[in-house]
Amino acid sequence: MKNRNNNGAIREDGELEKSKAHVIVQIIEYLPSSIVSKTILKKITGNVTVSSLDAGEEIAEKSSPFDTYVQIIDGAAEILIDKKVYKLALGEGIIIPAHSFHHFNANVQFKMLSTVIKSGYEGLI
Repeated sequence: MKNRNNNGAIREDGELEKSKAHVIVQIIEYLPSSIVSKTILKKITGNVTVSSLDAGEEIAEKSSPFDTYVQIIDGAAEILIDKKVYKLALGEGIIIPAHSFHHFNANVQFKMLSTVIKSGYEGLI
Protein backbone atom coordinates (compact mmCIF):
# COMPACT_ATOMS: atom_id res chain seq x y z
CA MET A 1 0.00 0.00 0.00
CA LYS A 2 1.37 3.40 -0.94
CA ASN A 3 1.18 6.39 1.33
CA ARG A 4 0.22 9.63 -0.50
CA ASN A 5 -0.07 13.26 0.46
CA ASN A 6 -0.45 16.60 -1.34
CA ASN A 7 3.31 17.02 -1.64
CA GLY A 8 4.08 13.98 -3.79
CA ALA A 9 3.68 10.26 -3.92
CA ILE A 10 5.64 8.36 -1.28
CA ARG A 11 6.48 4.67 -1.53
CA GLU A 12 6.50 2.24 1.39
CA ASP A 13 10.30 2.37 1.54
CA GLY A 14 10.08 6.14 2.12
CA GLU A 15 11.44 7.14 -1.26
CA LEU A 16 9.51 9.33 -3.66
CA GLU A 17 7.66 7.50 -6.39
CA LYS A 18 9.82 7.19 -9.49
CA SER A 19 8.79 8.68 -12.86
CA LYS A 20 6.43 11.10 -11.12
CA ALA A 21 6.97 14.86 -11.16
CA HIS A 22 7.09 16.71 -7.85
CA VAL A 23 7.94 20.17 -6.51
CA ILE A 24 10.95 19.64 -4.26
CA VAL A 25 10.21 22.52 -1.89
CA GLN A 26 6.72 21.11 -1.22
CA ILE A 27 7.91 17.63 -0.20
CA ILE A 28 8.55 18.76 3.37
CA GLU A 29 6.92 21.35 5.60
CA TYR A 30 8.15 23.44 8.51
CA LEU A 31 7.14 22.41 12.01
CA PRO A 32 7.43 24.88 14.91
CA SER A 33 10.69 24.53 16.86
CA SER A 34 11.66 21.47 14.81
CA ILE A 35 13.99 19.93 12.29
CA VAL A 36 12.28 17.65 9.78
CA SER A 37 14.05 15.37 7.28
CA LYS A 38 12.74 13.12 4.53
CA THR A 39 14.75 10.69 2.44
CA ILE A 40 14.10 11.04 -1.29
CA LEU A 41 16.52 8.30 -2.43
CA LYS A 42 18.65 5.94 -0.37
CA LYS A 43 21.11 3.63 -2.11
CA ILE A 44 24.33 1.87 -1.16
CA THR A 45 26.21 4.48 -3.20
CA GLY A 46 24.62 7.52 -1.56
CA ASN A 47 21.42 9.28 -0.65
CA VAL A 48 19.36 12.40 -1.28
CA THR A 49 17.53 14.03 1.62
CA VAL A 50 15.38 17.12 1.99
CA SER A 51 15.26 18.87 5.38
CA SER A 52 13.52 21.83 6.95
CA LEU A 53 14.76 23.77 9.96
CA ASP A 54 12.57 26.22 11.82
CA ALA A 55 14.12 29.54 12.86
CA GLY A 56 16.35 29.13 15.89
CA GLU A 57 17.11 25.46 15.28
CA GLU A 58 20.52 24.00 14.53
CA ILE A 59 22.01 20.70 13.49
CA ALA A 60 24.85 19.77 15.83
CA GLU A 61 28.41 19.61 14.57
CA LYS A 62 29.30 16.36 12.86
CA SER A 63 31.64 14.88 10.30
CA SER A 64 30.92 12.54 7.40
CA PRO A 65 33.36 10.25 5.60
CA PHE A 66 31.81 11.35 2.28
CA ASP A 67 31.46 14.60 0.32
CA THR A 68 28.01 16.16 0.75
CA TYR A 69 26.40 18.68 -1.60
CA VAL A 70 23.85 20.98 0.06
CA GLN A 71 21.52 23.35 -1.80
CA ILE A 72 19.15 25.82 -0.15
CA ILE A 73 15.67 25.42 -1.65
CA ASP A 74 13.80 27.84 0.65
CA GLY A 75 14.95 30.60 2.99
CA ALA A 76 18.62 31.11 3.88
CA ALA A 77 21.11 29.12 5.96
CA GLU A 78 24.30 29.57 7.91
CA ILE A 79 26.69 26.63 7.58
CA LEU A 80 29.95 26.29 9.46
CA ILE A 81 32.55 24.09 7.78
CA ASP A 82 35.73 23.58 9.79
CA LYS A 83 34.86 26.72 11.78
CA LYS A 84 34.44 28.92 8.68
CA VAL A 85 31.00 30.52 8.28
CA TYR A 86 29.15 30.35 4.97
CA LYS A 87 25.84 32.14 4.46
CA LEU A 88 23.78 30.56 1.70
CA ALA A 89 20.74 32.19 0.12
CA LEU A 90 17.91 30.59 -1.82
CA GLY A 91 19.29 28.59 -4.75
CA GLU A 92 22.88 28.57 -3.52
CA GLY A 93 24.76 25.39 -2.76
CA ILE A 94 28.06 24.22 -1.31
CA ILE A 95 30.09 21.02 -1.20
CA ILE A 96 30.97 19.97 2.33
CA PRO A 97 34.25 18.04 2.01
CA ALA A 98 34.52 14.54 3.45
CA HIS A 99 35.85 14.40 7.03
CA SER A 100 35.27 18.12 7.68
CA PHE A 101 33.37 19.16 10.79
CA HIS A 102 30.23 21.10 9.96
CA HIS A 103 26.94 22.26 11.41
CA PHE A 104 23.90 24.26 10.35
CA ASN A 105 22.23 27.27 12.01
CA ALA A 106 18.74 28.45 11.12
CA ASN A 107 18.80 32.17 11.85
CA VAL A 108 15.65 32.13 9.69
CA GLN A 109 13.76 29.02 8.66
CA PHE A 110 15.14 27.19 5.65
CA LYS A 111 14.85 24.03 3.59
CA MET A 112 17.78 22.23 2.02
CA LEU A 113 18.42 19.39 -0.33
CA SER A 114 21.48 17.33 0.54
CA THR A 115 23.17 14.74 -1.64
CA VAL A 116 25.79 12.34 -0.32
CA ILE A 117 27.90 10.42 -2.82
CA LYS A 118 29.72 7.56 -1.14
CA SER A 119 33.18 6.84 -2.48
CA GLY A 120 34.81 3.46 -2.65
CA TYR A 121 32.07 1.83 -4.71
CA GLU A 122 33.53 2.65 -8.13
CA GLY A 123 34.14 -1.03 -8.94
CA LEU A 124 30.48 -1.90 -8.32
CA ILE A 125 28.95 0.39 -10.95
